[in-house]
Formats: sequence, structure tokens, C-alpha cells
Amino acid sequence: MFLGRIRRTADAPVELVAWRAGGELLALPGLGTDPVALLASHGLERLSEEVDRRWATGEKLDEAAVRFEPPVETCTKICCLALNYAAHAEESGMEVPPEPVLFFKPSTALTGHREPVVAPARTRHLEHEVELAVVIGRPTRDLPEERWLEAVAGYTVINDMTARDLQLVNIARNVPWDQSKGFDTFAPAGPYLATVDEVPDPQALELTLEVGGEVRQRANTKQMVFGLPRLIADLSDGMTLLPGDLIATGTIAGIAPLQDGDTMRATVAGVGTLENTVKFRSA
Repeated sequence: MFLGRIRRTADAPVELVAWRAGGELLALPGLGTDPVALLASHGLERLSEEVDRRWATGEKLDEAAVRFEPPVETCTKICCLALNYAAHAEESGMEVPPEPVLFFKPSTALTGHREPVVAPARTRHLEHEVELAVVIGRPTRDLPEERWLEAVAGYTVINDMTARDLQLVNIARNVPWDQSKGFDTFAPAGPYLATVDEVPDPQALELTLEVGGEVRQRANTKQMVFGLPRLIADLSDGMTLLPGDLIATGTIAGIAPLQDGDTMRATVAGVGTLENTVKFRSA
């Protein structure tokens, strides 16, 4: 099941929808606007039955005619993993870390599918980073690796946008570089939350990112240095993950500069394709 959050117009209220291949959306009135909370209250099996029942008679919407919100309503933090693919570490001139390397993006960085990524005037060098994101489904702390799936509501696509010029300056100064990752719109995510039944093996998913039809990034989640069980156990060791929090599991090789007006298509096979266009305020 694929659940999304949309608006029919820019000023319209947020609505919950379900998606099926072919671009058709099913409006889900009366079920709230928070996919993670809905899964927690109904359970996956019961909610799937309810959505299936509604497909025959429910209101259908054109996917191309709506505006997308991020697929989580409440997100207290975006936990991002650095250098979690060896080829990306190599292209960055860095060593593969012996332990997971964490940084955070604020929830204000989130934006939806087809919404613009707006680079502030202080940067001239923006780069894309396609990643698989894990959506946390329940409060989670000190979860052992073998129980990692208990924390997961589903998966989505995230593009870890980076002001590379600002990041490299801070790295050279040996100071934190979170700001270069945390500007508004620098965490486009979506279009949908894919529930766990849609992704039987999250460690066997093809990732690609295209700009103007050119494939710039391509790899597979099986190439992660630290897989999902280790990441969730490590992140929840002493820190509470809350429903709607996202874990961005790291990008792959192929990062490259973007120009004003470039459109990115970030795809995680079986999860979705996230599209966003870049706008530079300096332009």
C-alpha cells in the first residue's frame, strides 16, 4: 500500500490518499491526514482491507493535478547517514567509517514531490543525493538489531540536498556542516509512504537519480556499509526515535553540481520516484 498527503490546490487542506500504479489516487476521507498514525491505530492488515474496500466506489483523483506534501505529517528529526556507501566515500576523498556517521536535518527542510528546491543566495553549488529513507512507526529506543523491523512504518524516497561549497568550507575549518544540509526545502521526500509489505527486502533496491534524462547516480541498497538493522539499533541506542521520524540511509556515488532550472528524478525501485526542480535565489 502506498499512502500520500496531498492538497488539491495550494490553499486547500491536506488530504490523505492511496496510490496505485497508473497514476490514480484514491481519496481517503475520514481517516485523518497522518499515514503513520493511521497505520499505528488500524494496523497494516485492517487498513489494507479498508483501502481495498474503498477503491470500488471512492473518489479518484488525478495524480498529475494535485500538490504533494511530504508523506509524514509529524517529523521531529531527519537522521542522516554519511558515507554509508563505499563508492561515495571514495569519490568524496574520505575513508569508509568504522561506525555509522550521523548528522541531522531539521523537519523544516522537508518538502514534497514536484515542489521546488530553493537554494539560498549564500550558495552557488548545490548537489543531489538520492537515498532510501526509513519511516519510523512507533517510539523506539534501545532496539536490538534482530528486532529492527518493529520500528518501521514504511519507506520513502529522500533527496539529501547539499550546498557543497558551504559544506566543504566547514569541513576544511573542522567545524560542523549541518547548515549546508538543513536549509528549507533541502529534504524533498515522497511521493508516498510505501508500507513494509510493498518492500519485502529493503537491502535489494535499485537507486537512480536523473537530471534532464541523464543518469547521474545508480547503485543498489545491498551496497550499504551498514544495513538497516545496524542503523536502527545504533540510532536508537540511547536516543528515542519517534513516529514520523525519517532515517536517510546514505547516498551513492555520482553526486554532481546542479544548475538553476534542473529537474531531478530520484528513484528507489519499489518505493517511488521523487521529482523536484532546482531554483537558485542567486539566479
